[in-house]
Formats: sequence, structure tokens, C-alpha cells
Amino acid sequence: MDIKAKIGEVAAKVSGNPEMKEKFEKDPAGTVKELVGNIPPEQRDAIVDGVKAKISIDKLGGGLGGLFGKK
Repeated sequence: MDIKAKIGEVAAKVSGNPEMKEKFEKDPAGTVKELVGNIPPEQRDAIVDGVKAKISIDKLGGGLGGLFGKK
């Protein structure tokens, strides 16, 4: 399984859907399991960590864009 690709896929689904984002914040492992299927815990945890990081970076990037006059 390509973990990096799954992180991007799950992050896109979570970021693009406010209900899914709220669900991910409450139960990240359960949300990943729902979106990806039943996978080994170590892969699931890696995806959860990657999605959290990607969402944080995307939030930070959006805030920095405004800082430098980009919208």
C-alpha cells in the first residue's frame, strides 16, 4: 500500500467535507478505517499522523498566504 498516496486521498476527503473533518477530529482512526478499509494498525496510524500533518500544513499555508498579500 502506498501510504503517501492514501494520506493525500484521505486528507482531500477530510478537508473538502466539514462533516468528515469534524468526524476525523473526534475519531481519526475510525474515520481512516471508514475511508480506507480495514488495514493493519501501524499503517492506519501512519495515515492518521500524515493526514493530521497535512491538514495542519494546509491551514498554516493558507494563513501565511494572507500574511504576504496572497489570497
